[in-house]
Amino acid sequence: MKLYLDDVNFDTIKKVADIYPIDGITSNPSVLKKSGKTPVEQLRSVREFIGQDKMLMSQVVSTTAEDMIKEARVLKEIIADEKEEKYFVKLPANPQGIKAIRQLAAEGMRCNATAIYDVTQGYVALEAGAKALAPYVNRIDNLGGDGLDVTRDLQHIIDVNGYDAVIVPGSIKSVRQILECARIPVYGVAVAGDVFDGMLDNIVVDNAVDKFNSDFADLVGEGKTYLDLV
Repeated sequence: MKLYLDDVNFDTIKKVADIYPIDGITSNPSVLKKSGKTPVEQLRSVREFIGQDKMLMSQVVSTTAEDMIKEARVLKEIIADEKEEKYFVKLPANPQGIKAIRQLAAEGMRCNATAIYDVTQGYVALEAGAKALAPYVNRIDNLGGDGLDVTRDLQHIIDVNGYDAVIVPGSIKSVRQILECARIPVYGVAVAGDVFDGMLDNIVVDNAVDKFNSDFADLVGEGKTYLDLV
């Protein structure tokens, strides 16, 4: 399962990418707002920074299908890689978004149907030609539903019907949700920087490493490693 960072802040990208094997960057208007730069400038800078072999996703903001289609074409030119394989244009899985996805999919555009809160939305988006689905796992939970169940059902529909599409859930707010998505499994998950921090933050591990290092220091001297012994 692929890991995507849901952030366009360069400090966060550098911090996360320094440790974790991320496969690309996802964004939406709320994520872009935090960058403090114009969306076009920031997205172009992100594409340049991550290179041509990483995925980049961003979302239209128009509200009519006609304008979404026009905006998606422009957005693709901003975020697509040279081979036009490592990008998704995100469109909402509402009536106007589905209408736009149908047209854009016919043109060969890689559309990600986002803001999915139930299985029906995802199914209709698949029929419209979406190549990716983004169920909002934690937001569904907060409404009294089960975001992971929605994700499982959508993956099952893709598998048994043979849709050429993947699932990249958003609104992932815990390490448990990441692991459950991996168990389904889905293609990838969009994860905020602070959730990445929690993946390897474990005081029990830190204590174990400290004990090993202390024992080694007792054996050969404080602060020494194998580099000092050969």
